[in-house]
Amino acid sequence: MPEAPLAPPPTLSLPVEGMTCASCAGRVERALAQVPGVAAASVNLASETATVAGTAPPAALAEAIRAAGYQVPEQERTIGIEGMTCASCAGRVERALGKVPGVLSVSVNLASDQATIRALAGVEEAALAAALSRAGYALTATQEDDGAPEAAKLSRQRRDLVLAGLLAAPFLVGMVGMPLGQDWMPNGWVQLALATPVQFWLGARFFRAGWAALRNRTGNMDLLVSIGTLSAFLMSLWLLVQHGGGHSHALYFEAAVVVIFFILVGKYLEARAKRGTGAAIRALLDLRPRTARRLDAQGQEQEVPAAALALGDRVVVRPGERIPVDAVIEQGEAGIDESALTGESRPVEKRPGDRAATGTVVLDGRLVLRATAIGADTTLARVAALVAAAQASRAPVQKLVDRVSAIFVPVVIGIAAVTLLGWLLAGAGFEAALLNAVAVLVIACPCALGLATPAAIMAGTGAAARAGILIRDAEAIERAQGISFVAFDKTGTLTEGRPRLAALHPADGIDPTEALAQAASLQSGSEHPLARAVLAAFGATPAPAQGFRALPGRGVEGVVAGRRLALGSPRLLAESGADPGALATTARVEAAQGRSLAWLIDPATARVLALLSFEDAPKPGATAAVSALRGMGLEVAMLSGDNRAAAGEAAARLGIGRVEAEVLPQDKAGHVAAWRQEGLRVAMVGDGVNDAPALAAADLGIAMGTGTDVAIAAAGVTLMRGDPGLVPATLEITRRTYRKLKENLSWAFGYNLLGIPLAAAGLLSPPVAGAAMALSSVSVVANALLLSRWKPAGPPRRPSGPAA
Repeated sequence: MPEAPLAPPPTLSLPVEGMTCASCAGRVERALAQVPGVAAASVNLASETATVAGTAPPAALAEAIRAAGYQVPEQERTIGIEGMTCASCAGRVERALGKVPGVLSVSVNLASDQATIRALAGVEEAALAAALSRAGYALTATQEDDGAPEAAKLSRQRRDLVLAGLLAAPFLVGMVGMPLGQDWMPNGWVQLALATPVQFWLGARFFRAGWAALRNRTGNMDLLVSIGTLSAFLMSLWLLVQHGGGHSHALYFEAAVVVIFFILVGKYLEARAKRGTGAAIRALLDLRPRTARRLDAQGQEQEVPAAALALGDRVVVRPGERIPVDAVIEQGEAGIDESALTGESRPVEKRPGDRAATGTVVLDGRLVLRATAIGADTTLARVAALVAAAQASRAPVQKLVDRVSAIFVPVVIGIAAVTLLGWLLAGAGFEAALLNAVAVLVIACPCALGLATPAAIMAGTGAAARAGILIRDAEAIERAQGISFVAFDKTGTLTEGRPRLAALHPADGIDPTEALAQAASLQSGSEHPLARAVLAAFGATPAPAQGFRALPGRGVEGVVAGRRLALGSPRLLAESGADPGALATTARVEAAQGRSLAWLIDPATARVLALLSFEDAPKPGATAAVSALRGMGLEVAMLSGDNRAAAGEAAARLGIGRVEAEVLPQDKAGHVAAWRQEGLRVAMVGDGVNDAPALAAADLGIAMGTGTDVAIAAAGVTLMRGDPGLVPATLEITRRTYRKLKENLSWAFGYNLLGIPLAAAGLLSPPVAGAAMALSSVSVVANALLLSRWKPAGPPRRPSGPAA
């Protein structure tokens, strides 16, 4: 008999970027050929694709191409999954999608019925849908706007629940009569008529999903429910045919009907609760206005869809309206409510040149804005994407759940079989033995196990987002546990990052008002931080100096009111030969307080006219934040590139005892690494590009959202407003979320560890087991939703300006 031909090895086509010649193509081919499992590889330079035959995983192929100096473009997408009911389902979906050629990683969130897929570019949605279909599930579109399909699904569940309740009501009445010695159960044939639509119509979803699991040689909650309820139904039908409809008390239709009813109750309540866990993203996306008023070339307002706006478009926003794009203000002044985006409760005063974000509300003025970011590039869209990514992520502790759920259903079926056999051997009779086995199957449904961690993560990250705290992923929540040391960058994190004129000391015989006006004239038009501080203190537009000249590293000089003056550093003072006189003592006192100094000098007479001192004031709430962290038992330190006097003075005012001053940007990460080598778990808080390495080196990086994108990308947590008070709040919400996560896992495991032995011992009837199973799912989600009431604690904010 001739041997059957061997099936050809599977092939995969990969896009390759960066190839420019035949030599490049050959290099990629050789790199791929060396990967274990590759039978053959060919590269097409014209189409920039590599075709690989064999069993090598896509991730290994992509890594080989990258190692050869080229790139395989990747994409991340989120898809909706229909049909998942428990942790076993989530695991099977991950395995099914992971087998699709080109898929690198899959993360399934049972609480949101979504999967986040990282795949090589070119993986088609049809391939994903086919893989899901083979596994017994369906691909659905994710909803980012009104959530209408989700509402329709909830409506269908409500309808099915009402019908099941009406059909189950006679059985529930009969069950109430049993302990009272009353036979209130309907006639046997009536029971059959009531039970049949519940079992095979309203309960058909369990049979479909259970059969799909069986076809794939695996198990899930639906398989357990199907086996349990069908066993009770068929046993009752057999007894009915054997003994006739008059023996209603000897039938067990109520076990099947009431179990399905209670499970439908649990699924409906669970679906409602799950909508609450995703409320944060829906609330963010609801901030986007649908329309906008665009100014045309003639300055006329035109109402257009907000999605039609382009970069550079000029937009009018009236009081009470939401801003449709990220923009810079060109005309007008107004208070803007940014609370929904940043958690800041006070209106923020904005004027021309300031930036405004999508979804914030103009309160009391008409603004003309120029669009600087649209669509997915807006702050609002980025925040929503960060929250969605965090909610879709998997906590490292979830690995335990994955291992358990992979073997859970087969083990439970085995326990049910042992229960049936054990009761039969004990002489209990087939009916009692079967009911006890059914109770084991029903009580063990692993719904709560699959919902325990994602529900807590979704609720916790949602509550944090409403307070202006963006947690990047579930791993950041786990990394935040056990933090014992918090290191702050100084400038822009603990301090405003904007120097202000702290004092002006005139020389004898000099009018301080005139000296300030002269300094402002010299600084007119300058963008230097100290220049802006002088101009802000002057409070008006000064007459610009004539013959202005910058003195690099020393200061500036120019002619003010016919007189040449200079303003600059102590180095400029030394070069001018001017005698500071009594101001020298004042300068030493100011320097000891960590302030920067500038001297106003008349070079022609070598006379000092005034001493100006500048300070970078601590942010409101910085002292309270440090105190709160110390109250949590944490050690607080400060990293600064400033001189030791300035850094030490700032630390003393804030209550920080440990200071590292004169730290070069590249050395900040080294300090963090040294602290970690001491056995400390370090959280680093910063906002600048030079903080990014330190943020990445820490156990937990916390970036001020007012800082740079580089710092935000390196951090596990982003604070949407530059409030140090959000740092202790971050540690609090991550601790609470992790605690809820562990509570949910304890409850989920506890239900089964307690319920399965009780059911096997005959102490739980199938209806009671069904109610307990439904309660377990609802309870873990409800426990997680307690996080939604969390708000960051903090001292009352100081009113500022007319908007307070």
